[in-house]
Amino acid sequence: MECQYIYEVRILNPLSESTYLVLLALYHEPLHGYGIIKGIENVSNGTFIIAPGTLYGVLNNLQKQKLIETFQQETDSRKKKTYCITDKGKKAIHIEFNRFQTMVDFTKKIMDERK
Repeated sequence: MECQYIYEVRILNPLSESTYLVLLALYHEPLHGYGIIKGIENVSNGTFIIAPGTLYGVLNNLQKQKLIETFQQETDSRKKKTYCITDKGKKAIHIEFNRFQTMVDFTKKIMDERK
């Protein structure tokens, strides 16, 4: 497992906290910008709040990396840009989760050794 983790990290840099949260918000359903902001706030019980300026910078970077796609959705006679996670984006979430888990396990091991 460790060799696979090292290989995966080399092909995908670790995600920033904001990037990770945006991908998580999109994991099960496409959302527009405001929906992403509210989704992150709701899921984290207000612990994480992402500003619109930060969000749109993250969304642009995710599009460039092909971790998300966009499409126009018409609601109330308005067109809204809606964001959808790609398979590559879902893989990135799994890679990052495994990286976090490895770090937690490693930290726990070190802390338990010192007792």
